[in-house]
Amino acid sequence: MDEGNVGRRDLVQNVLARSVLKIALLMPYRLRLAFMGKVIAYVVAPYAGWNRRTADNLSLVMPDLSKPERRRIIRQVSDNVGRTLVEIYSGEDFIDRARSSRLEGPGIAALEAARAAGRPIILATAHLGNYDAVRGKLSREGYSIGALYRPMQNEKFNRHYVEAISNVASPVFPASARGFTGLMRHLKGGGVVGIVMDVAKTKTPVLTFFGAPAHTPLSAAEWALKYDAVLIPVFGIRQDDGLSFKIQVEEPLEHSTPEAMMQAYNDVVEAVVRRHPEQWFWIHRRWKLSPGAREKLSATAPLQA
Repeated sequence: MDEGNVGRRDLVQNVLARSVLKIALLMPYRLRLAFMGKVIAYVVAPYAGWNRRTADNLSLVMPDLSKPERRRIIRQVSDNVGRTLVEIYSGEDFIDRARSSRLEGPGIAALEAARAAGRPIILATAHLGNYDAVRGKLSREGYSIGALYRPMQNEKFNRHYVEAISNVASPVFPASARGFTGLMRHLKGGGVVGIVMDVAKTKTPVLTFFGAPAHTPLSAAEWALKYDAVLIPVFGIRQDDGLSFKIQVEEPLEHSTPEAMMQAYNDVVEAVVRRHPEQWFWIHRRWKLSPGAREKLSATAPLQA
């Protein structure tokens, strides 16, 4: 596709997205979230192929689900994505919800002790519930949280998206050479870094997730070892009302090897997803493997196309 066509496509996508968001933001908060949940679940997800991808991923790693349960998860996953998107753009309305979230879990004492000692902290979260609720809560609790984000391919959409996530908490750093430099400076200074790690990057090692092979970045563990940072899994779990959150703080991951630490992270995420399968972003190609990894594992593991 030539640059002109790409530019026109990005413009159209951005105009449509901004228009829907503007309509939603005119609504009362509760209605706004419900509206965006329905738009994503019944319009975007079928068109974008998200329902099929979610179904394929569920068949791969949770094959014993009943058909009604599978349909429920597929619909609610997209609903959660829609709610998450409009929450990020909702400014103080969302921040108020995040601020009032409950902090729970066995890792709270370690988190507080690391802050008191001025020790660098890495919060490893996942695409579950609303991961920005973690930043919204902890930044208002006095934690200086820097976040790493992956820039959107659509540059026009990316500009206002970055502004929106910066309003939740700052600073934010793009996943680029310059962004990593700023992030490391923040971390080395005793700051807190929040990073979403449940992504498939085909140049990273193959670990396991839900018992299936999955490329897993080691960067969070490598930073923890290099800077003696405490690495804590933490999740913003949506509550039954669809509006509020619980911030679940898990035990820190024991320092060992990067591979062992990130396998432990995968295991923690799996346990949380099994408790809240409708909140994880099954729309991602989490089990996508590189040709080289596929070739090595083809004789011993069932692989997803």
